[in-house]
Amino acid sequence: MTWNLRREEVLDGDQLRAMLEDSPASAARAILIAAQANIVDAQALLGQILLDGSGIECDPALALVWFQIAARRGHAMAQNMAGRCHEHGWGCEPDAAKAAEHYRLAAEDGLDWGFYNYGNLLATGRGVNKDQARALACYRKAAELGHAKSMNLVGRYLEEGLCCDQDLAGAYDWYQRSAEGGDFRGQFSYAAVLAEQGRIQEAVKWLQTALSIGNLKFLRVSRQVLLHAVHPEIHRLALDYHAKAAHLGDETDAATYRDLLNAL
Repeated sequence: MTWNLRREEVLDGDQLRAMLEDSPASAARAILIAAQANIVDAQALLGQILLDGSGIECDPALALVWFQIAARRGHAMAQNMAGRCHEHGWGCEPDAAKAAEHYRLAAEDGLDWGFYNYGNLLATGRGVNKDQARALACYRKAAELGHAKSMNLVGRYLEEGLCCDQDLAGAYDWYQRSAEGGDFRGQFSYAAVLAEQGRIQEAVKWLQTALSIGNLKFLRVSRQVLLHAVHPEIHRLALDYHAKAAHLGDETDAATYRDLLNAL
């Protein structure tokens, strides 16, 4: 499909997102026109494509400017993304306190990602005073909005009885919901529950799913856990986790994988 746009043809947010999938360069031009026409969804989208370098030259500093413009106009995801920029130093110096303020405002607007990210800072004491009870409250709100990553974390708090009464049945339910919602950590957590219950084939299925979508940080941690698994079918998956970490990671990951192969 070819997108032919004149300056007077300003598209709405849904149309612009559709264009991004079809033609990033044409979409970038349309998004810029719409952002300059003061369409707040387009201003947030412009920040995102500038951050990603999608159809336009990557410019994190300018991305932050546009996120802040949209955030001031009440765009909750732009508020959250401004927080991400400040947390990770994208286009600015890292500043956890500024990130926390943006996340708090996004959460006040009811955004699941705002609750989740603000909860992470509360849980670790970055930019705010450490407060596990408030972190759990944020994760609960995000989970109730359907946020899969938060579902897994609520499960962890319930399983450990951290800032709440221990509730294993509740924890397992949240793990299952997180796994089915597509979070790889939730899938790993739920697999551990299934393995404890002797449902090994189901556990293996979820571990394989988590392997297919998990990031490098997750793989580095989980590969070691699987090495100590009691069930042979689960233990064997440690090799697959090491292999993918070696593919995605650095020479240290490759060396770790080679050492494991040599030890077999």
